Amino acid sequence: MNLITPPSNHATPNSHSESLPQTDEPEQEGESHRLLPSPTSPKSEVALIQTTEKSDNDEEAAYEAREKILIADFELDSPNYSSVPPFSFKKLWLFTGPGFLMSIAFLDPGNLEGDLQAGAIAGYSLLWLLMWATAMGLLIQLLSARIGVATGRHLAELCREEYPNWAAILLWVMAELALIGADIQEVIGSAIAIQILSRGFLPLWAGVLITAADCFIFLLLENYGVRKLEAVFAFLITTMGLSFAWMFADAKPSKKELLIGLLVPKLSSRTIRQAVGVVGCVIMPHNVFLHSALVQSRKVDPNKKGQVQEAINYYSIECTAALFVSFIINLCVTTVFAKGFYGSEQADGIGLVNAGQYLEEKYGGGLFPILYIWGIGLLAAGTSSTITGTYAGQFIMGGFLNLRLKKSLRALITRSCAIIPTIIVALIFNKSESSLDVLNEWLNVLQSIQIPFALIPLLTLLSKEQVMGAFKIGPILERAAWTVAGLVIVINGYLLLHFFINEVNGLLIGLLVSAGTSAYVSFVVYLISHRNDELLNWVSQFVTNRLSPN
Repeated sequence: MNLITPPSNHATPNSHSESLPQTDEPEQEGESHRLLPSPTSPKSEVALIQTTEKSDNDEEAAYEAREKILIADFELDSPNYSSVPPFSFKKLWLFTGPGFLMSIAFLDPGNLEGDLQAGAIAGYSLLWLLMWATAMGLLIQLLSARIGVATGRHLAELCREEYPNWAAILLWVMAELALIGADIQEVIGSAIAIQILSRGFLPLWAGVLITAADCFIFLLLENYGVRKLEAVFAFLITTMGLSFAWMFADAKPSKKELLIGLLVPKLSSRTIRQAVGVVGCVIMPHNVFLHSALVQSRKVDPNKKGQVQEAINYYSIECTAALFVSFIINLCVTTVFAKGFYGSEQADGIGLVNAGQYLEEKYGGGLFPILYIWGIGLLAAGTSSTITGTYAGQFIMGGFLNLRLKKSLRALITRSCAIIPTIIVALIFNKSESSLDVLNEWLNVLQSIQIPFALIPLLTLLSKEQVMGAFKIGPILERAAWTVAGLVIVINGYLLLHFFINEVNGLLIGLLVSAGTSAYVSFVVYLISHRNDELLNWVSQFVTNRLSPN
């Protein structure tokens, strides 16, 4: 049985939105009559409703119509649906949520470990890179939100329609591998936090099992609606912010060094690996898929340009605010470890496992020991990121395979894909701190490999008028986005090269890695060249101009 629907006509904003009227309840029906043009006859209305019901049964959707949040007076502000009404804080509040859920990926345990290692080894010197890396991540996430709002579909669904079956299957496998790699880091980070807060009473594997229960918490929260779920994540982000701000106040980093680190770029051969890690942690492949689905939790008609543009504007503000908060939290973690451990003997050996112990030795107990503050912040980061991982897994699996499964069943499947290997990994690598550090390096490599398979399809689809309609990105933004994507891919390529040079030994393994690399590069080239003539022409002109004599 073929799980992937054969590619059909691209879902343009105009064609997709014609199947959006709601008929579940009288109130929703009345709302849809106000939002959509009136049918010409009762027969055409019945036919439209039947077509809609058939489409809803055949196609996977990120959110069902009854789950979407209705924006109050949304359709009344722009009668012709072509102009954007004035800014409203009330509407901004209603659009607030998806960006903060997305920002969790910038605060997961893997990112926190990158922050503390950058601070301990490089001091304040990489703060400027953290700031610009967050800005690059912001651009990618804004584009991810744009494609979700303008098309009414999320990235996994669009990839299924855009690419042949074999390519779509490969993209799904790559997205699942990236998600599993991130999930293992997040679950182990939560397990480490539980171990810290229990003073070592609970072993790592027990913490993994406890963290696995977040799937059921997630299912419970979903039953209470999108806003309730978003409120829980707001609480977890607030917990992280307060915990790491408390650590910042205790450590008292140098304000002068902090400001210099932000404004003056510095990079040395000793800190190049940490620099690559800072940039590499920003773009999470599964997060690109996730954000394009989260923005569909609000009721926006892709056929009405005014609504789409207004939604994009509010999501841009909300996403920017969310990533600013994540940047401040990452900044606090980096500067705390820069103040405490830069230039010390422990700097090269500090990691997620022993960070709490080193903090306790450096800053002591106090009224509320910094060890427990670190543990609480780490637990909030791990818990929130594992739940968003479950969320992302649902969208990725449902979108690529077009599965019509109950959300509870799909969540259990996606959670099992991560928990089972995580338990095995916890039992194997729970022998020493160094073994967990080796595991973390391998997981970073696994996620770095997958980055092109999220960014390239995203940018390819954004530049297609038949997909984006009037919201196709312009040439300047397209080139800027491809430049950022290329930079991120090259930086992660350096990380992969450095890793394989140090880790790959033996002729047979070397041949296998070479063959895998050839296949990998071939697929990346295929994705770039797939119906992307404008990009190839621009690259060709750029290279020609560079090589031609003056």
